[in-house]
Amino acid sequence: MTYDGLEEIYWKKQIDRVEKLRSSISERATAAPGRLVPNESDLVIGTGRRLPATVLFLDISGFSQRTSITQEEQEMMLRILNLFLTEMIRIIEDYGGNVEKNTGDGLMAYFEDLPEVDINTNSTKRALACSMTMVAANENLISPILRATGVAPIRFRVSMDYGHITIARIGAAQRFNANVAIGNTANFAAHMLGLIKPNDIGLGASAWSRIPVIWSATWGELSHVSTGWIYSQTDLPYPLYLYKGRWARLI
Repeated sequence: MTYDGLEEIYWKKQIDRVEKLRSSISERATAAPGRLVPNESDLVIGTGRRLPATVLFLDISGFSQRTSITQEEQEMMLRILNLFLTEMIRIIEDYGGNVEKNTGDGLMAYFEDLPEVDINTNSTKRALACSMTMVAANENLISPILRATGVAPIRFRVSMDYGHITIARIGAAQRFNANVAIGNTANFAAHMLGLIKPNDIGLGASAWSRIPVIWSATWGELSHVSTGWIYSQTDLPYPLYLYKGRWARLI
């Protein structure tokens, strides 16, 4: 798979995948009796593993402001979230990412560096390419479906940074437990969501330094918003960058 653009074969498969998902959701009962969710944990509770990774957060903008009082409105919200988040998760997985948290109106994922790390396969470039594919899918595949049913399209923002994190399993055995990403990298990536606007892709300085130079030089922009974070060794501000590049449309 290439990370320098949208491949026509991949895009056609994605169009088919979204249409199958839309059809499945429209035919499916939205409210079903409760079922036990299988526990797929790979970690013993209270343990974790440390790794260098690019942490990505996706946040749906203004979703809590949508009216969802009646049963019909809540069922519509469920259908919208199901369509959008299912496809976003699949795209993340297509680009080698691991989804670790569903926040209700967003996602947290991490991308590990591959063993043969280079600028064409490093985790940050894959995460950024993934973000642009998510934007393209939302604008060209999901939004038309929502508009056709009289629903306002989804707007979202993406933030990411790179560094060492610990992926740990926390909680109570046989009760509630979940994987979390621990470390300043994850904290800053989450913090950035409050500093960027809908439709923005924001990167911390560590992540920014790892994307191709042609990408950063052509489509990059230093944000003048203060992050409130500083480098511990120099006391200089830790900057936030905005990436304005988007994939060219294939259809």
